[in-house]
Amino acid sequence: MMQKTISSRKVPQRTCVACREVQGKKGLVRIVRQPEGGVCIDLQGRMNGRGAYLCAKLECWQSCFTSNRLDHVLKIHIAAEERARLLAEGRSLIGGG
Repeated sequence: MMQKTISSRKVPQRTCVACREVQGKKGLVRIVRQPEGGVCIDLQGRMNGRGAYLCAKLECWQSCFTSNRLDHVLKIHIAAEERARLLAEGRSLIGGG
């Protein structure tokens, strides 16, 4: 007689857009291009819109916001003020000052 085994759920994997490191979805922060056109940080990971993931390293956040990488991934131009706001929010989230 076959015994049923408890199957473990597969952990969703995502890639940091800055360092290209693959991690579990819960270990990354999602940045979303909203349908209305704005960009925001999605702490729950459920907002509608195109998303990009960043790990909790300050270097990744800084490189992503000082280059056009996030613009390319989200397929939108992010204004300088919005970049500064998102970087400041990210720093407070990851404890980078």
